[in-house]
Amino acid sequence: MKNSLLLPIVKESLSKYGLKHRIIECDPEAADTAAFCEKYGFTAEQSANAIIVMSRKVEPPKYALCVVLANTRLDVNKAVVKELGVKRASFADAETTKGLTGMMIGGVTAPGVESMPIYVDSAVMNASEVVMGGGNRSSKIVLNPEELEKLPNVEVVEGLAKQAELA
Repeated sequence: MKNSLLLPIVKESLSKYGLKHRIIECDPEAADTAAFCEKYGFTAEQSANAIIVMSRKVEPPKYALCVVLANTRLDVNKAVVKELGVKRASFADAETTKGLTGMMIGGVTAPGVESMPIYVDSAVMNASEVVMGGGNRSSKIVLNPEELEKLPNVEVVEGLAKQAELA
């Protein structure tokens, strides 16, 4: 059963809040965004990355999960610090992310995270559907981004991310 592919806290959250979704099994070696999109035929505009951000030089630290499209860049220095109400913030490392969410980098997702605010870039909401982590590196969930608004700690933020610059 595909539901068993998801991290249990993700599966429980999807059920608890009634998020309509489908599950994709994922090769753990292809869980990172670029590799996943290439292997499974998704575009960066369809891929929603979930990133833990933490305040710096504030005790205790403040955390947020930010959801942005893969073709954008999270605006940590302006938008995220404004939302967190702090002067400085940075990306949480893999160990901190795992400790806070129980999820591995490459599989972090919004469902299952209830210990912090979830900021969703407004551009995510314009997609007809997005693919996100399943809480681990062996699954992904696909859903209409409006489903994320069923989660109790989600806030849609205009300008949370900026268009990524082409290399």
